[in-house]
Amino acid sequence: MLNIFHRFPEVTGNPAHRKRDYFIAAFTFFCVAVSLVIDAHGTLLLQNVLGVIAWIFLVALLRGENREIRMQVVIAVAFATAGEHFASIYMGGYTYRLENVPLYVPPGHGMVYLTAVALARSGFFLQHARKIAAFVVISCGLWSAWGISGLPEHGDQVGALLYVVFLIYLFKGRSPMVYLAAFFITTWLELIGTAAGTWQWATLEPIFELTQGNPPSGVSAWYCLVDAVAISGAPVFLNAFNRMNGLLKWLKTNGISLKVILSRK
Repeated sequence: MLNIFHRFPEVTGNPAHRKRDYFIAAFTFFCVAVSLVIDAHGTLLLQNVLGVIAWIFLVALLRGENREIRMQVVIAVAFATAGEHFASIYMGGYTYRLENVPLYVPPGHGMVYLTAVALARSGFFLQHARKIAAFVVISCGLWSAWGISGLPEHGDQVGALLYVVFLIYLFKGRSPMVYLAAFFITTWLELIGTAAGTWQWATLEPIFELTQGNPPSGVSAWYCLVDAVAISGAPVFLNAFNRMNGLLKWLKTNGISLKVILSRK
């Protein structure tokens, strides 16, 4: 059966186990649990304090990453924040306890994305990629099947559809290891956040009024979208910045300043 998981190459021998990767993952899992439980009973001021702390943590974690990963995180934060305001505030697909987008959510998305990257490159994931992929596909599949079986009080048609999308990311996406790792941190935060009452998914999704779990079983697919945008967008922005820097250096070398150019207009 593991032959179908050929997109998840397993490293033979003893792959490098960087302590940094495991620290990022453990630290983020811990922060997610603590912050979401605290926010479930906190004030707006406390939310903002958690937000400031989250930004500090994210910046600190990024100090050990290269330019490409940093750019990916920046794009992930920007795209996810826009998505939060659209999906929650505008569409009402899910609602935070104070009916806002908490200040810790944007940096939280950055930490979640960085965790997926760290796990994806970790020695453990590289060594056991296919077994982990099999576990994720089966467990998430059973969860999705349960949601549309008629047994739970509320159905989860959206979760089943998202599960299919998640499979497409895993087996057709450009970064399957990142999507695979994303399942664990995103499922963790969704289960804790909804159980604590920090946010709640609408019983019916707002467009087609399909039943929706709290959280939907395939919810990782939404986070994979963020990951895909970050991974594909980073080279574009980095190339643009490099060209801009090259142009500025050329202008400086030839004694041309932007002030002179702008003054001629």
